[in-house]
Amino acid sequence: MHSMRDKYILTAESVTEGHPDKLCDTIADAVLDACLLHDPSAHVACEVMATAGKLIVAGEITATELPDIPAIACSTACKAGYPSLDYEVEVITRDQSPDIAGAVSQEDQLGAGDQGIMYGYACWETVELLPAPVVLANRITSLLTTCREEKLISGIGPDGKAQVSVQYAFGVPERVDTIVISCQHDADKNPDELREELRRLVIDRACHDVRIDEQTKILINPSGRFVLGGFEADTGLTGRKLMVDTYGGLVPHGGGALSGKDGTKVDRSGAYMARYVAKNIVAAGLADACTVSLAYAIGQTEPVAVEIDTQESGYYDDAFLTEAVRSVFDFTPTGMIRALDLDKPFFAEVCNNCHFMHPQAAWEQTDKAEKLRMACAELEDERT
Repeated sequence: MHSMRDKYILTAESVTEGHPDKLCDTIADAVLDACLLHDPSAHVACEVMATAGKLIVAGEITATELPDIPAIACSTACKAGYPSLDYEVEVITRDQSPDIAGAVSQEDQLGAGDQGIMYGYACWETVELLPAPVVLANRITSLLTTCREEKLISGIGPDGKAQVSVQYAFGVPERVDTIVISCQHDADKNPDELREELRRLVIDRACHDVRIDEQTKILINPSGRFVLGGFEADTGLTGRKLMVDTYGGLVPHGGGALSGKDGTKVDRSGAYMARYVAKNIVAAGLADACTVSLAYAIGQTEPVAVEIDTQESGYYDDAFLTEAVRSVFDFTPTGMIRALDLDKPFFAEVCNNCHFMHPQAAWEQTDKAEKLRMACAELEDERT
């Protein structure tokens, strides 16, 4: 990516749970969870759009029991910090197309629910094995929510965004260059008090492991006022925060959204699997950084391509690693659903603050690191 001598800056952003787009993602995932609760093999593709006073939930749902979608939408909005909003909820759902259903549900093996490319990434920079700006931006938005819910800061609202630029030297995060925070607040909240509280309770806590110095630029509510937030201020839509969901824009993205989709949809299962593989490669010490790309064809069980790119930081060459990876991981939709528990109803709890910052998620485990090292050793023996 960069020569090791360079000083360079990388930037990533995140949004809070009360951001209108993210709230749409959470509602879509809450609907998915409700379907999976009664029917682990439910096929769900749920899209949500919301604006002042109106919420639309649409998509294809094939499940033994259709949940109470308006109730789910309202309780999710309430949980995210909008208790008093009055919505008209319109639900427009139908069964999955028979053509797709036929391609996906084969005798003993599920076919991919769509074509597409997914990318996964990991690097050694942080304990989460993610780039530093991604971790810091998500820590900030997560702390904004905590400070609001636990009333550590009074007069702040659920809507918010953060953006963090980190300066690197020789490939190592050296200092925080810029932090931008937009945080919804009450009309009578003193802006100076808000800045001081955010600095002390959010920024200093979030950035305890990357240096903030006199030159660090901190911009809080740079537009001046941010009183109106959520669906009242902005129309929300599922799948519009793809970079926030993944790697903050620092890694390629195949373009497929994650939320509202069950595990047969490779947009989701493939993205999780690619992250799982990349994380285990880095955890095993086989590379300092690793991008995994997967490509699928609708109705086909095996991916049409699996590629590993370690940016020349790998202990083995990329083709060798790819072979080892294919012997350890099962990339069929059935295999991914099984390995990553994707038929369990827990998606609403992992869709905020980056899908790869939740230590409880199956795809964040490094339980395949040892197996990968052994597979590499065996391959090496075969070749000598």
